[in-house]
Amino acid sequence: MAARLGRDTARAPVRLTGCTAREQAIVEAHRTPLAVQRWLRGLRYNLETRGETLRSFRGVVRHGLVHCLEAALAAAVILEQHGYPPLLLSFESIDRLDHVLYVFRERGRWGAVARSRDPGLHGRKPVFHTPRALARSYMDPYVDFSGRITGYAVADLRELGSYDWRLSTRNVWRVERWLLDYQHHRLTMSERRYRELHARYKRYRSRHPDRRPTYYEGRATWI
Repeated sequence: MAARLGRDTARAPVRLTGCTAREQAIVEAHRTPLAVQRWLRGLRYNLETRGETLRSFRGVVRHGLVHCLEAALAAAVILEQHGYPPLLLSFESIDRLDHVLYVFRERGRWGAVARSRDPGLHGRKPVFHTPRALARSYMDPYVDFSGRITGYAVADLRELGSYDWRLSTRNVWRVERWLLDYQHHRLTMSERRYRELHARYKRYRSRHPDRRPTYYEGRATWI
């Protein structure tokens, strides 16, 4: 495997054992963050109509459904096998509807892989100098009827030790609890900026109730 800038050289990745042929084929076919982002975009969004879920990569493959945290875990499993550390970017919001992404670094710059019902909350190209700069790129698109980012954290899933977040057949609720307790760094937006974005969002949705806005600055950085 060719070396990648931004790859974690301090700790070897956990090699998956006991994969099904389908799981292994997905891992082998998606070797880059862009490839994983495209795969995730091809899955139906998990609206949890039969109750809340937090499925591992195995559960995502079996059901063909994914929400934001499930997408982040699936991306972490796949890309860990190609030399990327399993890092998550967690957001806290005033409405307690948090968002989680998978983050990676290439050539010293940070990017993300993500799944959301909002197009502005999907992945980012690796063009950001710091995780904080990457996190800030999500602040404007996060503002909807009730959302507003208040903090972010970068968390390494390997801190969970032997806990099976990769291939468990059960809901991996411990990951959610771990992230909720994780120390987040504060991110602030001016009240004026928030009011402008909030009003614009409400106007857009009143005119286009079946659409989500894509009018934000910085779209060139979106995957």
